Amino acid sequence: MAKSMININSCLQEIFGAAIQAAYPDLENPPLVVTPSQQPKFGDYQCNSAMGITQILLKTKEQKVSPREIAEKIAKNIPANECIAHVDIAGPGFINVHLRKDFVSKQLRSLLINGVQPPALGKRKKVVVDFSSPNIAKEMHVGHLRSTIIGESMGRLFEFAGYDVLRLNHLGDWGTQFGMLIAHLQDKFPDYLTVSPPIGDLQAFYKESKKRFDTEEEFKKRAYQCVVLLQSKNPDFIKAWELICDVSRKEFQKIYNWLDITLVERGESFYHEMMKDIVKEFEDKGFVQVDDGRKIVFVPGFSVPLTITKSDGGYTYDTSDLAALRHRLREEKADILIYVVDSGQVRMPTSAVFAAGQMIGWYDPKVTRVAHAAFGVVLGEDNHKVWAVEIPAGSSDVCPGCAWHMWHPRQRVDAFCLLRRWSFWLSVFRKKFKTRSGDTVRLLDLLEEGLKRAMDKLKDKERDKVLTPEELKAAQTSIAFGCIKYADLSHNRLNDYVFSFDKMLDDRGNTAAYLLYAFTRIRAIARLASIDEQMLRKAAREEVLTLDHEKEWKLGKCILRFPEILQKILEDLLLHTLCDYLYELATTFTEFYDNCYCVEKDRQSGQIVKVNMWRLLLCEATAIVMARGFDILGIKPVQRM
Repeated sequence: MAKSMININSCLQEIFGAAIQAAYPDLENPPLVVTPSQQPKFGDYQCNSAMGITQILLKTKEQKVSPREIAEKIAKNIPANECIAHVDIAGPGFINVHLRKDFVSKQLRSLLINGVQPPALGKRKKVVVDFSSPNIAKEMHVGHLRSTIIGESMGRLFEFAGYDVLRLNHLGDWGTQFGMLIAHLQDKFPDYLTVSPPIGDLQAFYKESKKRFDTEEEFKKRAYQCVVLLQSKNPDFIKAWELICDVSRKEFQKIYNWLDITLVERGESFYHEMMKDIVKEFEDKGFVQVDDGRKIVFVPGFSVPLTITKSDGGYTYDTSDLAALRHRLREEKADILIYVVDSGQVRMPTSAVFAAGQMIGWYDPKVTRVAHAAFGVVLGEDNHKVWAVEIPAGSSDVCPGCAWHMWHPRQRVDAFCLLRRWSFWLSVFRKKFKTRSGDTVRLLDLLEEGLKRAMDKLKDKERDKVLTPEELKAAQTSIAFGCIKYADLSHNRLNDYVFSFDKMLDDRGNTAAYLLYAFTRIRAIARLASIDEQMLRKAAREEVLTLDHEKEWKLGKCILRFPEILQKILEDLLLHTLCDYLYELATTFTEFYDNCYCVEKDRQSGQIVKVNMWRLLLCEATAIVMARGFDILGIKPVQRM
């Protein structure tokens, strides 16, 4: 018996691919469409290739053949296999597939004995996922939430599928802002080289230094000198830089620990020494032009060039991003490279960097997958639409060439600098998640509020009266952080979503609260029947899962769809598909449990009179698939809630 779970959809595609090849050997790349059936009367899966083949035959061979006739020919050529019981043709040419019950039962047994094992991968590939990426000396805010949660979940998914995964945190830890921070550090803590400075609030420290930079000319000059000394690797200035970075790291790590995030730090400073070679490589290959002292690179498909050297000789974010891309491709030898970034960055900056890497020959997109996993913004519950209007170029409201956005007297207008000329996106904007004072919400405050609300919810349900203090604390953490993660991941990442504690903590509907409660109830069924893990393992080897009841059959098939769900996400990187599946699995289980007695009790005494072990095994199979799904999403279930 194979240890890995079988992707039934992939198996059926192979079977129907062979059938179509046998029926129509002259067709090149015929359409192959196999999907789960939406209604039981149409079988378990459907092959819907006949309609597409009809069109191909008409266009290429001028043969007019009905889809039903094609479907019948395909059905006659289905090779011998272990999974299909029979097929029938419906409507204009849909091939309804009915699975063999002994095949489904066998796969469920394998799952129970071997656990949730992914299908064999073949060659083990290297995946690099770039996510989170906060800036040193600035606190993580709600804007970092999506990148951190989505990136961690993607890393977990690829690891489970058998890939070698490197999770990278591209920290903003280098640049001109460190000049003002170091100058302010020297003034406020002159003995910083010998006594560790007690910087308690780095955000306030940053604001103080920025205010001085904007108002004190002498301080501004000294800040620029500090940048030069830092970039020349003066030991005292490197020490100051490291002190500032360490304070930020501790704050970031607190959040990463709470959310169970694993990252390898590789900030902009890591690539600093590589930037000279990047510029030289583009120059040597003739891609560099000089404009007002700047060295720029035009990339096919982009009207705005990349700036790889400023007029003063300094490097830019473009240079840093190019160095990071080359290092990940050449040194890390990534087969798949994923950048988890907000949709605004996909419009121009990183897309052009990818195109430049391809242009210069660092990778072939047919061989190496380099992709964005873009996401929308987090909105407040008072979210409202704001229409952006165009402001003519040259308007006094426009600050030339230095900002990504500006404020109009009535509404926000996003603008983009095109070589010191402005281009406006005319679209609908919605209100981002802010505090009442209009500040960006600190991520630490958000997580602490989540913990408070989760505890309030548990106490409202009087769980504090039945759980031990340790169990209550574990349930609080599971619900708080699980609900925050799930609320994000359950939405299509390409869309904005409204952040609402009330909705995410609701234990009805497609929420983590509902799924976590459902999971603990499923786990409790065997425990309350005094059936332990050892007894379940023994039963898995000896019992036959009959699947005679329609709800048993429906649940069994739903459980076995897990591998095809994961395969789809590996292809499109849309994690909400997994959330939808887990919710479907939980509701399908509820249907099964409501209609099929797992443990039968005497109505008078309440004593257990019969344990239907094959049904307890279905409970166990459901639970272990849900547990694996939770793990991929970064959610920690608890045994008691």
